[in-house]
Amino acid sequence: MALHGTRFGKYNLLKRIAVGGMAEIFLARQEGLEGFEKMICIKRIRPHLSNQPNFVTMFLNEAKLAARLNHPNIAQIYDLGRINDSYFIAMEHISGRDMSRIIPKAQTKGIGFPMVYALKVAANVCDGLNYAHTKTDAYGNPLHIVHRDVTPENCLVGFNGTVKLVDFGIAKANTQLEETQAGELKGKLSYMSPEQAMGEPLDHRSDIFSLGAILYEWITSARIFTGENEMAILKEIVDGHIYRPSYFKDNVPEPVENILMRALEKDREKRYQSAWEMQYDIDTYLASCEFTPSNIHLANFLKQIFEDEIQDEQEQLVRLRNEQVYQEPSAYDDVLNEEVLDIDALSGEMVAASLEGAPLVEGAPELGESPFHRTPTPSGRFTQGTTELTVQFSQKEMNSIKKMAEHSGLEPDQVVRELVRQQGRWT
Repeated sequence: MALHGTRFGKYNLLKRIAVGGMAEIFLARQEGLEGFEKMICIKRIRPHLSNQPNFVTMFLNEAKLAARLNHPNIAQIYDLGRINDSYFIAMEHISGRDMSRIIPKAQTKGIGFPMVYALKVAANVCDGLNYAHTKTDAYGNPLHIVHRDVTPENCLVGFNGTVKLVDFGIAKANTQLEETQAGELKGKLSYMSPEQAMGEPLDHRSDIFSLGAILYEWITSARIFTGENEMAILKEIVDGHIYRPSYFKDNVPEPVENILMRALEKDREKRYQSAWEMQYDIDTYLASCEFTPSNIHLANFLKQIFEDEIQDEQEQLVRLRNEQVYQEPSAYDDVLNEEVLDIDALSGEMVAASLEGAPLVEGAPELGESPFHRTPTPSGRFTQGTTELTVQFSQKEMNSIKKMAEHSGLEPDQVVRELVRQQGRWT
């Protein structure tokens, strides 16, 4: 599937790197003035889901919440919006691999994944989880964020050694889907807490159980809950019988075994009550070891086992950059129908700003109005001569424009016009 050079609004899709029941993910490049470029990932919702208002509302609300998170161990969301009928998230690109690929890759090389590395990754995930679990709004009110999908696929380790938890807050929207790819539910079930599997209300301790389940698997190479089908796995989770790690691997140190068994308590009142507590115990154990790995050690380990893939990826990126094959007739067609859903860091409200050739005063949404109930405005195209364009800006955006105007000695409308003119050079 040759996607390199396909325009998607202000982004340039390079290649599709994953596809699932909810979305497809692309490696993309964001381009700007004076040769500016940034590699990102675009998570684009599959078209048929855009027609399900309940799912879209849930997805946007969860994505908006996740975009507030700014932590070294959580993948950052940069942008949220809609282009034509496609809702999308632009998020941080992590050049690395998720844990579901790292351990098998090491095994093919005849290298065991060191237990201290698994603990190091888990400690970083704990750090990100604790930040999200304790996140408050601008007024100090808890946001009660729960990831709901802490799995090996969502724990990424960059080739620079950084650990990132991805898809934060998106899993709740994903549960609204009626369709699930074969094996997808089964895989996720294996890491669910008992309360999540039974459909009970969740709190942050559910994520702690899930992290305990994946760490158990990384250390022992045994999955806690298995079965031929979903019902068999559910029964195991509800029964709650978990073998101590030493049953599968006799050299698991007692402190590590105790960490795992406490994280995996069926009764959440007996579980770690915060991700920070679990991180503290992991870090305490690592500090007692003769060798305590750093992010640099993780980076060197990944570079060793993925050396061939890293080189191939770098060569492919260079090739994609040089080819610049544009498949769509006009990059500007997508931009004309773009709707950006800005995220106000203080109020958390979404601000809809449409870019269309026709004036937007009539039928345009008010600030905070749901984009799903907006009266469609007629599509327009720029023609020779003067065309009036009305765009709604948030107060934060207007303040930025006014500052640029004061600095440049121009009027605000002149600044906007110049920005549009400069951007037009790159489309």
